[in-house]
Amino acid sequence: MAKREIEPEAMDEGLAESGAPTVGERLRAAREKQKMNLEDIAAQTRIPLRHLESIETADWDHLPAPTYTVGFAKSYAGAVGLDRTEIGEQLREEMGGQRFTTSQVEVLEAADPARTMPKWLVFGAIAAVILLIVIMSWLNRRSLDQTGDSAPTAPPAAVSTQPTQPAPPPAQPAAAQGPVVLTAIAPAWIQVKDQGKTLFEGELAAGQTYSVPATAIAPLLKAGKPEALQVKVGAATAPAVGPAGKVAANVSLKAADLMRGPAQPATAPTAAAVPTNTAAQ
Repeated sequence: MAKREIEPEAMDEGLAESGAPTVGERLRAAREKQKMNLEDIAAQTRIPLRHLESIETADWDHLPAPTYTVGFAKSYAGAVGLDRTEIGEQLREEMGGQRFTTSQVEVLEAADPARTMPKWLVFGAIAAVILLIVIMSWLNRRSLDQTGDSAPTAPPAAVSTQPTQPAPPPAQPAAAQGPVVLTAIAPAWIQVKDQGKTLFEGELAAGQTYSVPATAIAPLLKAGKPEALQVKVGAATAPAVGPAGKVAANVSLKAADLMRGPAQPATAPTAAAVPTNTAAQ
């Protein structure tokens, strides 16, 4: 063991006498062959520029502990195409354990903060995206609500004092059976409820469909663009659920109701004729 402790000094002298290139000389030659400068190596390996200069000039007094210095040299070697293990072994021989005798505490530098994005900028960008999504959703919902509120209402029918003949009952459409399927022929926002419970709410893309559950008891439809929907009951196509350009609300999605078409305003009841007493005086 005693012989091993004095070997580094003899080995350093042997390297100097043999004229073999040092680790720093090998690294510098390889770097120049690659047409790179120290700034390029520092940017690629994240090693401080002054440490790279000290490795090339074998200035051990300005380098950190041997473990870190060997690691820096290996990273440098990998960047210029030299064998990392060979460079590490040669550097240990050149240093000869001299760095272990010093009591200086080395403080490694952190990576250059200019090369990384600040955390506040990352969090700010995420918050801005979330805020934009919330605002767009709120504006979309507000637009739909305003469209529904501004739909004109039909004026009440005038009360007639003349007796009218009862209107003939409307022809009953052929009974249709099968599942009720809503198909969007253009982007369309819809809402389907059953006894106050929302079964679906959202926008259907063109070609997308929604099937009303067979278990629904009294499903109702609200559509922002009735003209963008095609409704089928089994193999039959139902009439439009509402006039184009107006929000359709509380549309029954039962098969029989759909085949009858949208409900018409109810006719106001006529006033009954007032009987007169024609008894002879």
